[in-house]
Amino acid sequence: MTAIGICAPGKRLDRRHADRLLEVMEQDPALAGISIEFHPQCFARSGHFAGDDETRLAALLECANDPTKDAVWFAHGGYGTNRIAASAIDRLGPAARDKIFLGYSDTGYFLSALYMHGIGKPVHGPMVADIRHDYGESAVKRSLHYLAGERDGLEGDLDDKPTVALNLMTLAMLCGTELMPDLSGHVVLVEEVSEHLYAIDRLFFHVTQHLGGIAGLRLGRISDVPENDRPFGASAEDIAQYWCGKAGIPYLGRADIGHDSANKIVPFGLAERASRQ
Repeated sequence: MTAIGICAPGKRLDRRHADRLLEVMEQDPALAGISIEFHPQCFARSGHFAGDDETRLAALLECANDPTKDAVWFAHGGYGTNRIAASAIDRLGPAARDKIFLGYSDTGYFLSALYMHGIGKPVHGPMVADIRHDYGESAVKRSLHYLAGERDGLEGDLDDKPTVALNLMTLAMLCGTELMPDLSGHVVLVEEVSEHLYAIDRLFFHVTQHLGGIAGLRLGRISDVPENDRPFGASAEDIAQYWCGKAGIPYLGRADIGHDSANKIVPFGLAERASRQ
């Protein structure tokens, strides 16, 4: 039995999405070996957040330090994980050392901090709230099957180089902070949602100046781009190639990640890629 704890370090989870996940799991015999437990904090509300900072921090630590749980699965992205990530790292115990921590977008702050400190197994992949999207059932099943030991949902072009996958805005905000790991020699996968192309350009201007020594960059999906009052004049891939060229970073093509139901799984580093024995 794979036991999974679920918490929400940023935005709250709608109970309808939690109930739908339970229905999906009941309907799929292949998921019978998985148990999930929603921390009550997932449904708390404090302004923008799923509870205030202290509430979210306490829930994250309870899930991470619970020796009966094999993994922590994040319920939602949104904004807020950066406010508690450093405090959480300082209070992680032995039970967190071998756990998988799975999420993406805003939870990338904590995933990056875990990776920086060599704690647990941080993994980019669909979260519980992704069930709300078109074809969302396939997204949450991808993560559940991964947490149960299957590896069919991995991003298809992972190679023998260590890899990280992050939302572009999250990566930009990580740069220069106490949560930013050393990515030298890594392939960095980035994606973004709901940003104008001029903002994508601005983000690439910033992040490429902090990624010296990486093995290369791959571009995931830049989706739901708002219309500007004038065309930017370059595509997202044009922008990525331009700033990679300026910074001397190898541009390695596209990646199958994004804020959508097709979002594939990317373990940080090299761990957790092979099937469990």
